[in-house]
Amino acid sequence: MTNVKSMLAAATAALALAGAPAQAHFQLVYTPDVVLEKAADVPLLLVFWHPFANGHAMDMGKPQQFFVVHKGERTDLTDSLAPITFTGAENTAKGFAAKVPVRRMGDYVFALVPEPYLETSEDKFIQQITKSFVNRGGVPTGWNEPLGLPTEIVPLNKPTTVLAGSTFTGQVLSEGKPAAGVEIEIEYMAAEPDMTTRKAGEPSVSPPPGGALVAVTDQNGMFTFGVPKAGFWGFAALGSGPEKTHQGKPLSQDAVLWVRAWDLK
Repeated sequence: MTNVKSMLAAATAALALAGAPAQAHFQLVYTPDVVLEKAADVPLLLVFWHPFANGHAMDMGKPQQFFVVHKGERTDLTDSLAPITFTGAENTAKGFAAKVPVRRMGDYVFALVPEPYLETSEDKFIQQITKSFVNRGGVPTGWNEPLGLPTEIVPLNKPTTVLAGSTFTGQVLSEGKPAAGVEIEIEYMAAEPDMTTRKAGEPSVSPPPGGALVAVTDQNGMFTFGVPKAGFWGFAALGSGPEKTHQGKPLSQDAVLWVRAWDLK
């Protein structure tokens, strides 16, 4: 009974306003329309940024891997990437854009393994291994299946149709195994990018006082977040990956997942 209680307590992961800055680094694999009725060429924007407050944007190097999985079939998308310049409120930064054909019904899971980024202010590297989702036709075909990444968040709620006011639960894996006690930073995409101009929009809300939104995984790598608002929500499992150093410096190898929440109308 005690074990069950501890699991439930950790799984609900009551949000804490941590002492970290409200602006968190977040890797985006972004497209505005994640639920499609018809076949389309889906535009994607890859940007390393602070989307909650439209803060500083960071230069991306050429990704190590970029692919999509549909019904268990993996397609390499690296050659589809085109370098772009992204303009945020504070600066411009190097990123990438792509267009990916979505023809068949079901879930398309996009995965990015970026080149580690050197955060000079902390003298460490950050590598945010990121997943995002597009669904065509409402047919579920594998949104909750791991991709075999070094670290990843596996959604336990359909990530393209989360309801505002409900909860979202994910499981953090490191080398395929549940990662306990991992800090999860939670970010709202308050400033959505314009896909044509590659510029940041104006933030729709402001970050809360007191620091970043944080949850912690339980002994099974689970966390749950009460989703308060429609839009895109990002979850970053900090340092959940197996690699801890890069080029002789500390490395935070994070797992990032983006979901789309909706209001009922």
